[in-house]
Amino acid sequence: MNKKISSYLPMTETAFYILLTLQKVRYGYGIMQDVEKLTKGRIKLGAGTIYGSLSRMEKDGLIEVVGEENRRKSYIATDLGKSLLQQEIARISELYHNAIQMEGNNNE
Repeated sequence: MNKKISSYLPMTETAFYILLTLQKVRYGYGIMQDVEKLTKGRIKLGAGTIYGSLSRMEKDGLIEVVGEENRRKSYIATDLGKSLLQQEIARISELYHNAIQMEGNNNE
């Protein structure tokens, strides 16, 4: 894996949620709405954050533009983006399971 791509791991929450929502075609504002809904309002991505991230992720090949209408681009995760998301989900899962295991050991 090249250095630019590996720089995404571990992922920021912004990158994680963008890739997560882009398992289906979405445009920027739709991503912002989905992330806010998924996180119950904990994360509210601003336009500068979302469009800067989308631009970088597109340039790095994690997402691609699949349509454009009235200056509104639609994006979807590429195979590379999906692979990185799966690696991050596995990492988070390991963290979670280790925390639960240690928590159980502390109760003994």
